[in-house]
Amino acid sequence: MIGCRKSAISSVAVIMGRKLFGTDGVRGRANSYPMTAEMALRLGAASGRFFRTDRANGHRVVIGKDTRLSGYMLENALTAGLTSTGMNVLLLGPVPTPAVGLLTRSMRADVGIMISASHNPHHDNGIKFFGPDGFKLSDDAEAEIEAIVSGEIAPAQPDNIGRARRIDDGRGRYVEYVKTTFPKGQRLTGLKVVVDCANGAAYRAAPEALWELGADVIPVGVAPDGTNINLDCGSTATRTAAETIIAHGADVGICLDGDADRVIILDENGKEADGDQIMALFASRWAAQDRLAGGALVSTVMSNLGLERYLAGKGLRLERTAVGDRYVVEAMRAGGYNLGGEQSGHIVMTDYTTTGDGLVAGIQFLAEMVRTGQTASALAKRFEPVPQLLKNVRYTEGSDPLGAESVQKTILAAEAELAGNGRLLIRKSGTEPLIRVMAESEDEDLMVRVVDAVAAEVASV
Repeated sequence: MIGCRKSAISSVAVIMGRKLFGTDGVRGRANSYPMTAEMALRLGAASGRFFRTDRANGHRVVIGKDTRLSGYMLENALTAGLTSTGMNVLLLGPVPTPAVGLLTRSMRADVGIMISASHNPHHDNGIKFFGPDGFKLSDDAEAEIEAIVSGEIAPAQPDNIGRARRIDDGRGRYVEYVKTTFPKGQRLTGLKVVVDCANGAAYRAAPEALWELGADVIPVGVAPDGTNINLDCGSTATRTAAETIIAHGADVGICLDGDADRVIILDENGKEADGDQIMALFASRWAAQDRLAGGALVSTVMSNLGLERYLAGKGLRLERTAVGDRYVVEAMRAGGYNLGGEQSGHIVMTDYTTTGDGLVAGIQFLAEMVRTGQTASALAKRFEPVPQLLKNVRYTEGSDPLGAESVQKTILAAEAELAGNGRLLIRKSGTEPLIRVMAESEDEDLMVRVVDAVAAEVASV
């Protein structure tokens, strides 16, 4: 058993009354529950016990991370927990999240782990798990690991303790694979590309891949210091990249987030194209090539109504899921679809990857520029979005503002107002203590009024 004092055992029992896994692994503020070294060690040991199916020492786990300062602490704690249960750990260092999915499968590992809080600021971190097939774990698998964490975890015998080693060419393997997704015989010669890596996991891989494909690369956000990940850069803060495009006369911008599993495209004028527009482009192109499986695109309830109308106009369907790229992927696998994603920029192409891959999606957009000879602005605007307003309301962790009677009444009134004129979506964030209030309507005054009313009531409880 992994030893701890009686008081520590009691504290674990208490905190495990809360749900450990969210919509994308385990996430929280570094050095606070659940992102502590102690919990990372237990998660490592629990996942090792879950995935180690026999007593042989052939079990492997690959671990990647982004550039957050707390990644060192969590990497070491996870390694200790995993090796204590007999798992051999292969450390990739800073690599994008999709690289972990790719290398878990190609290196025949039993489990892959990515240490990242994606687009969140540096003081947050997270732990995401991938199965041996390179796909993120199901809810059931996460529940089993969580149950193991809350109990006693049997260690390996002394002769069966695992080993750890660094894999120096993990990034190179990923870059080589990414380039294979670009059409054979074509190059990016003549394209000037701004790539914003958010001072995150792709700060070396993305510029390398684009340069090797022939692009004139102007890198932004490639000087990580442990605390500047996503800071005024990346897919959630595109102003710097947009200014760089204008200053250098670039053709296009690719803005990644901290772990490079999402992308926002900027055209030659610095204007954004979100995931909905990118998915609309890919879906229409793939359908024309007769390669869009099932005649459908899978996305979440957050995708714009304009996307749904655009697809319907082309005889295609939009299959909606709960928010979270893992739910998109689950629906894709269940329905046999090969294209999906989120408005936020997760683009999942299971012909190429097992999870969202911002770099691969960006390269596919560049491939369309090369193929058609069109500008980024001509390709990036596929439909006119229905006006959409999103407000985030922070709440005290442990409270349940959506359970308040006054909030429920306000929501019902807002839905009645919008009936036939739009839609209302209210949900808890799976990664932060936020209530997200979103509405869509061609009547913008109505949309603003209902969102403000619901947000104000949520904030008041």
